Amino acid sequence: MEIKSLSLRARAVVEGFMSGLHRSPRTGFSTEFTEYRQYSPGDDVRFLDWKVMARTDREFIKKFEDETNLRCTFLVDFSRSMEFGGDEVGVKKSDYARTFAASLAWFLTQQRDAIGLATFDRDVREFIPPRYRQDQLKTILGRLETQPAGNATDLCQSLEKLASLIGKRGMVVFVSDFLSPLDELERCLSLFTASNHDVRAVQVLHPREVDFSYEEASIFEDMESGQNMILDPGMARDSYQQKYNAHNAALDAMFSAQGIPGFRVTTADPLERVLQRFLEERPARAVVRQRRSKGRRAA
Repeated sequence: MEIKSLSLRARAVVEGFMSGLHRSPRTGFSTEFTEYRQYSPGDDVRFLDWKVMARTDREFIKKFEDETNLRCTFLVDFSRSMEFGGDEVGVKKSDYARTFAASLAWFLTQQRDAIGLATFDRDVREFIPPRYRQDQLKTILGRLETQPAGNATDLCQSLEKLASLIGKRGMVVFVSDFLSPLDELERCLSLFTASNHDVRAVQVLHPREVDFSYEEASIFEDMESGQNMILDPGMARDSYQQKYNAHNAALDAMFSAQGIPGFRVTTADPLERVLQRFLEERPARAVVRQRRSKGRRAA
């Protein structure tokens, strides 16, 4: 992330994503984020876009303005653990998180969608309700860029407050490292899914958190508590990997049970590709609801 300005970084990511999309033979990122939707029997064929059909070999119909408006709120974790990184292996998690949120916000604004922002650590720091207006993107980018390092995380306390603040149904994009205890998180996430929000979770990790690639005995600091400990990486690696894998397996199971698409990324991953992965993902909650309803009928 050599570009210092968050606004310029976000724009560069979106332009890189769009350039790659034009070069790639792959098609079909989620029509929630486009000005088109797939043709359905009964649609007026006069609104078929023949140029898009020729390029994609699929039938797309132009959306009307009332079909394109999306409300998206970004919930971005700026707790102390998000300050990890900033070395030759990967940037700080907080910088990666803010750039991802800024890039998606930039993209959605180009689609005339409403965007909002909430930042939190152990409590909600700031809440900007989703709106579509000329200065909204500038306001959100400014707040993202100036967020200082925070305190320890209390995901559930923050989520409980945010669930009451985000009223109207929409998309909620939750960006965090999700490394805090998960005991209460499922209940708190259900406050959003029960209100029929389309919740998506982006877990941002530093590569060293994934593979624990340290060679020499070092002093490690708990980013949340501030406590220091001396560890021999060779002796601690197996235990660390077991706990890391168990934590993420539980996190994945929780997201799956809630019907929440989860994206695990590292700060070394190119943001253009992460943005494409995110936009290609269709909501999972409809599938979960359909399966549950089938189960009830079968019973």
